[in-house]
Amino acid sequence: MLNRVLIAEDFESTNFSLQKILEEFGVQHVDFVYYCDDAYSKIRKAIDDNAAYELLVTDLNFEEDHYIQTLKDGEALIDASKKLQENLKVLVFSANDKSGVVDRLVKQYDIDAFVRKARSDFKNLKHALQAIQKNEKFFSENVRHSVRKLNTFEFSTYDIYLIDLLAKGVKVKEIPAFLEEKKIKPFGLSSVEKRISLLKDSLDLPNNAQLVAFCKDLGII
Repeated sequence: MLNRVLIAEDFESTNFSLQKILEEFGVQHVDFVYYCDDAYSKIRKAIDDNAAYELLVTDLNFEEDHYIQTLKDGEALIDASKKLQENLKVLVFSANDKSGVVDRLVKQYDIDAFVRKARSDFKNLKHALQAIQKNEKFFSENVRHSVRKLNTFEFSTYDIYLIDLLAKGVKVKEIPAFLEEKKIKPFGLSSVEKRISLLKDSLDLPNNAQLVAFCKDLGII
């Protein structure tokens, strides 16, 4: 049974709704904050007080205001919190379900659940809490679909660097010079052209502009 949960959500109405769901679920102690720095401080203090949180529920995007924050978003909060408390479970509740973002959260931080803010999101939140309580993972259907889309092609670091250069307006014929400067191989023009062509063919994209747009949508670049 989950007993101690911390919510990090900057929208007051969503924050309140999350509190109600957790209370209905039987969580005895629910704390909430509107800023990532405050969440980190609470997690650190809870550890010091020997009353660590079991679960962090956080959004990814936090609007900036006049309060200057060290931790700018939910991913930075997850990263910092996991370094403090490795066994802290994390449920991400966010509209930002780009495949690259979700994939990174799973691989780098081993998050326990991701529920996209959408229709039926509160029902999915309850499913996520049930799964976490059983030490299982939960990802809402639209998130699973998004990740499957990403996994249809395995992007290498080399691929991402090429696409990032294209996104910055670097022409294909100019890319070899950038690669050679960074000592990234292969840097021959023929190799670069073949790799970009393979990426477009594999993803069924007609041109470089759509390749860049596709990868931006996925959150890869």
